[in-house]
Amino acid sequence: MKKNISDRVADMPPFHVMEVLERAQELEREGRRVIHLEIGEPDLPTAPHICEAAAAAMCSGNTKYTHSQGIPELREAIAERYRDKFGVVVAPEQVMITSGTSPAMLSLFLALIDPGDEVIMSNPHYACYPNFVRAVNGIPDFIYTDRGSGFMLQPRQVAGRITERTRAILINSPSNPTGQVIPSGIMRGLAEVAGDVPIISDEIYQGLVYEGEDHTILEFTENAFVLNGFSKLYAMTGWRLGYLIAPERYIRTLQKIQQNFFISTNAFVQHAGVAALKGPQERVKEMVTAYDQRRRYMLGRLRGMGLEVESEPVGAYYILADARRFSEDSLGLSRRILEDIDVAVTPGIDFGDGAEGFLRFSYANSLDNIREGMDRLEAYLSRIR
Repeated sequence: MKKNISDRVADMPPFHVMEVLERAQELEREGRRVIHLEIGEPDLPTAPHICEAAAAAMCSGNTKYTHSQGIPELREAIAERYRDKFGVVVAPEQVMITSGTSPAMLSLFLALIDPGDEVIMSNPHYACYPNFVRAVNGIPDFIYTDRGSGFMLQPRQVAGRITERTRAILINSPSNPTGQVIPSGIMRGLAEVAGDVPIISDEIYQGLVYEGEDHTILEFTENAFVLNGFSKLYAMTGWRLGYLIAPERYIRTLQKIQQNFFISTNAFVQHAGVAALKGPQERVKEMVTAYDQRRRYMLGRLRGMGLEVESEPVGAYYILADARRFSEDSLGLSRRILEDIDVAVTPGIDFGDGAEGFLRFSYANSLDNIREGMDRLEAYLSRIR
């Protein structure tokens, strides 16, 4: 009998954090109070001026298709942001506006990868990276990283893995799931060893940094692609607004992919993006301050209950903690924690077998909720230890 599902989809693992969220929502419908420490979504609302800009654009008739690359005003604002923040020159023509960073990533891998081509990435890694590569018949080339370095790719590791099949090196800073920020020295080293191989830099958590500074790969090489967007820094996850910055020689190819598969990004949402970048930034500063307070509190509590965090996270809103003294099975442990004490956390196995035995905690929740979640967890772990 003819099969109905392709092998690459049939073999695709679930996104465990979404399964945790969906089970938590089922428990909530039963009347249970779940503390959400699993999902990477800001708990704060989108700033009013951004919402007002979207409403004004909608009411003034900005409800049609736009240029496939996005409206000029938004591409210009993004180019201006990179110039002002990092001192790098990005032409608006190098920017492709997308419906979140996921379509940008899919378009990019479609443009770069033929069957059998490889993409170097760390293990642990953001859960969906390998699935994007495999979806276009590419091969993820995992480099196992160690917790002492914050699970960061090191230039010497990458240099030894580049082959004639390598089409890209994928990095993420600030990082999901580790919360680490790649320092400038390592970024520069990666750019040097990459040579002609482009670096893909996922910078979606850019700006959410609590110690030191974040960097863009574009400071160190022009042979790079940047994935970024508005979901995290501007609390706009549901708006689905992202962008891709690419070398000019790739833009026509990426534009054709956008035209064929996505047409264009929502028009009035793009105008909201302009307001986010060019409007007041006080809400962002308040959010960063609040996250930092939560980060410090959660770190202390996790370490106090025996969940080890060797390299302190300083960006995004995640802590990847070693839970192997309690269980080597992170998926099973996360399920028991949810079912037994109504605290939702993400199993480390979601981010590759290099994070098995770890749990990822998100502090994108109120300090009161985090405190209650930590109290429940500490009491629970003391019983099972």
